[in-house]
Amino acid sequence: MRIPMRTLETLDFDNRFAGLPEEFHSRVLPAPIGAPYLVDFNPDAAALIDLDPAEAARPEFVEYFCGRRLLPGSAPIAAVYSGHQFGVYVPRLGDGRALLLGEVRNSRGERWDVQLKGAGPTPYSRMGDGRAVLRSTIREYLCSEAMHGLGIPSTRALCIVGSDAPVYRETVETGATLTRLAPSHVRFGSFEYFAYTGQPAALARLADHVIAQHHPELLERPEAERYPAWFDAVVARSARLVARWQAVGFAHGVLNTDNMSILGLTLDYGPFGFLDAYQPRFVCNHSDSGGRYAFDRQPNIVWWNLAALAQALSGLIATEALRAALEHYAEVYAAAYVEAMAAKLGLREPGRDDGGLISDWLALLARFGLDYTNSFRALGRFVPGGDNRALRERFPDREAFDAWAQRYAARLAAEGSRDAERRTRMERANPKIVLRNYLAQAAIAQAQAGDFAEVARLRELLRDPYTERPGLDAYAAEPPDWGRHLELSCSS
Repeated sequence: MRIPMRTLETLDFDNRFAGLPEEFHSRVLPAPIGAPYLVDFNPDAAALIDLDPAEAARPEFVEYFCGRRLLPGSAPIAAVYSGHQFGVYVPRLGDGRALLLGEVRNSRGERWDVQLKGAGPTPYSRMGDGRAVLRSTIREYLCSEAMHGLGIPSTRALCIVGSDAPVYRETVETGATLTRLAPSHVRFGSFEYFAYTGQPAALARLADHVIAQHHPELLERPEAERYPAWFDAVVARSARLVARWQAVGFAHGVLNTDNMSILGLTLDYGPFGFLDAYQPRFVCNHSDSGGRYAFDRQPNIVWWNLAALAQALSGLIATEALRAALEHYAEVYAAAYVEAMAAKLGLREPGRDDGGLISDWLALLARFGLDYTNSFRALGRFVPGGDNRALRERFPDREAFDAWAQRYAARLAAEGSRDAERRTRMERANPKIVLRNYLAQAAIAQAQAGDFAEVARLRELLRDPYTERPGLDAYAAEPPDWGRHLELSCSS
């Protein structure tokens, strides 16, 4: 069935979050950037709100998505929330540089928040300018689409509108506005705010809002069951999300509770990083001097954040139910992680002893500092008892590889694995390319010079990161020397 396309002026807005009482948000008009121009447009994201991609060619497009004009039916607001930042509670945060324009319904019955990032100051800007820079905007734009291409739940990105107007960070940079889409932008910190400001009625109303919009199957349950079942779903979604991060080698960098989505989406891309050489204690954010958000600590940090959310919900849900859900986290995470990693090894079903096979493979990668993404991709060409020299020669200690390979071959034989079928499965579980920081930086440098072609090229490649493309192996290459130690901070 052909989906009817909409124009900018006929998007179907239905602003339910803006209809909540004033304690949930502040009504703010955007402060548009000067002399706007289109950097890139994402037709895949436009399809989520039934927007005709031809609309991006209209001069009004940049006017709407830099905030110079308001989309008909929109009702801009900045949401309030708080959160634990690096383990320290900050009582009032909120959308300091983001405005929720409203919620758009599509022809499939889905609803998508349309949010401008970098649209000017709000009551929650905390002395900030409410702006975003082109550098960080490109990083979020590309990574949110890269995560979607990898099959990992994420916010999406519709477009970047740039401007030559100066924005002051560590240096003077050019500004930009990102249009972000998501089923919801509600965060763990949204609930913490109402819990710690003594507003139990508002907290319950927010929970009811989230349940009604995103867990309607729970509405028929009595209240004593509904809220615990909802929190259990939040725990499970969060556990499965971080398991997918670990499997693909993604480090978020700033896992504060205000950056945790209540729907289990990857939210707020700052100093993220995909692993190059496998380092379990990889820290992608140079502001994180203590390594709180190191790659291998992410599963425990997500549990910590869920425990902080549980504390905020303790007036709504019985302690026993909260504790039971938190205890369920480890089981859900382990099952999701082993399932994902077994798929990366080409196994049809996870087995009882596969944890050791997985951890010993990772130990080999860590011991020799081998590339995470490329090593898994190369493993797809492994042939039990065959010529594996290309793979074997990656390992300085050949005997260590041989010992592991013998176990791997025995495991494949035990399930009757067929090499061609397994390779096909592994190439759908192990990406050819990921958004390495050096690739993002190269696109940023070209964009800062006025050439946006690499942004568009990466967006297109990352929408299907598993497919081999002739002539594009350079995008799967390990980083050059200049790209191995790029420093990223919370302003990234």
